[in-house]
Amino acid sequence: MTRKRLVRSAVAAMLVAGLGSAPIGVAHTQSGPPRPDVKRGAVIVTQGTARGAPACAQCHAFNGASDGSGAFPRLAEQSSYYLSKQIRAFISGDRVNAVMSPIAEALSSDDIADVSAYYAAVSAPFPPLPAADAALVKRGEELAKVGSAAKDIPACDNCHGPGGAGEPPAIPYLAGQYGRYIAFELHMWQRGFRKSSPEAMAQVAKRLDDQDIAAIAAYYQQVGSGADAVASH
Repeated sequence: MTRKRLVRSAVAAMLVAGLGSAPIGVAHTQSGPPRPDVKRGAVIVTQGTARGAPACAQCHAFNGASDGSGAFPRLAEQSSYYLSKQIRAFISGDRVNAVMSPIAEALSSDDIADVSAYYAAVSAPFPPLPAADAALVKRGEELAKVGSAAKDIPACDNCHGPGGAGEPPAIPYLAGQYGRYIAFELHMWQRGFRKSSPEAMAQVAKRLDDQDIAAIAAYYQQVGSGADAVASH
């Protein structure tokens, strides 16, 4: 069976099992605002949209774990509020990315809500990843838990929660997120390609050197993930 057929089969099984509480196309209640349609989000993740947005699963996988390379972030169980906000940031220009910006522009408001709700609702295993250097992880743990008084860097956990668990709905989890992605985004903050937190993340990122970034990325990747075993060198 091809990968495409496997993904479609997974969607069919999920729809039969009744993921989400509203039928496809019915995403509202009589007394409240429109409610995200998780089933419709699953279809978009697998098939894309008629407006030209490709299937999200091509990069982020059907279960939101992405491909493990770190080129694309892990989305599974990230809050729907945060995911929606980031997609809208690609549209507004608060985030600039050659891949995601045009994809986001091809999504309607309902598409954004439904896809975000879908990924927030799914869980995925953490793949086994190569262990990082023990000294690098230790340095990352210090920055995450304590920060650096010398560089005026606050502890990452102050905002992202103990162990990088996140502070939903607004602040994402970092625990288990791919180190390559974390490092890339910190560089984006430094270079001004992420603009939505000029008084917090942008300022912190600019105080980090490349070794700090590598350490933070290595630490959070292995927290609670399949890379818990850290190599000793």
